[in-house]
Amino acid sequence: MNSIERALAILLLMSGGKLVSATTLSERFGVSLRTIYRDIDRLIALGVPVEAARGAEGGYRLAKGYIQPPVALNRNETAALLAALSLFRVMRVMPLASDLEAAERKLIASLPSSVHKLLAQAERIIGTEPVPADIFHSGTKADPTPLWQQALDDFMIGLLESRRVRFQYFNPSRQDVKEHDVEPRGAILDRDLWYLAGRCVDTNEVKVYRADRVRSSEVSGMRFRPDADFTIQDLLGGVWLNRAMRRWEADHRVAEIRITAAQATRLQADWYYRHAVFLPDTETSLVMQVPVTGMTKILPLVRWLGPEAELLGPPELRQELARELKDMSARHA
Repeated sequence: MNSIERALAILLLMSGGKLVSATTLSERFGVSLRTIYRDIDRLIALGVPVEAARGAEGGYRLAKGYIQPPVALNRNETAALLAALSLFRVMRVMPLASDLEAAERKLIASLPSSVHKLLAQAERIIGTEPVPADIFHSGTKADPTPLWQQALDDFMIGLLESRRVRFQYFNPSRQDVKEHDVEPRGAILDRDLWYLAGRCVDTNEVKVYRADRVRSSEVSGMRFRPDADFTIQDLLGGVWLNRAMRRWEADHRVAEIRITAAQATRLQADWYYRHAVFLPDTETSLVMQVPVTGMTKILPLVRWLGPEAELLGPPELRQELARELKDMSARHA
């Protein structure tokens, strides 16, 4: 038996879930303990999750769930999964992208050779338009970076293995970077951006972080007990943004804009401004209150609303808008 055959046999022996001692393996294959140790090291180097326990009752075994039972998919089921992967690939960043490619190759290999060529080039028959940039809401489009991919991958690994993730997070409104220790709960894809939901260890709150704003990340050795009551569905429908906006109101100045009832109806249909506060003003107008996270949001909004809207405050924003409108008036006179 050569070293490759022996390593495969050791792999199968360890898959039973019980600890197998190095002495047992040595006697089973008629080799020295040193050879068994080299075989185990070779398996670990190949990415096999070997768990080791020390002591008289110690030994080796595979991590639970490493070897999965075979899944039998028919041609249509496999084609449906491959089509879904093609739709998924339109995203510029996706979780565990390299693992997704490996899974796709395995799916194709499980099919009859007659359909290999067709499904191996699924992008030739299935097309998806990418989400266009939202020029009205600045900051909702970002270019993919390796750090973004790493943050998303680390978060998913932490989620699957119930391990905390530590990362440095850039806050654009404060222009600072702060370290966070988070227990992953789930991920949200919204408008071509990934948002990471997790329990912040420092505040004991479930917060949502934009993956592209993570500057560095690592999966820590600290494990946690998953929250059986949590579901990412509870954060959809803009719930996560609504909660974030309430926090921003405490940390930022709040702009007040007098608008008509018709304008309020339009803004309440917007993905972002529908989470602002709308207060009654007169019979025909309302006052919208929205946190000022940047002038690039508020001033373009008021210009877009037109002369029926009035920016009531903060005073410095009102003055800046007046200067801009004066310059525009002079240019168009």
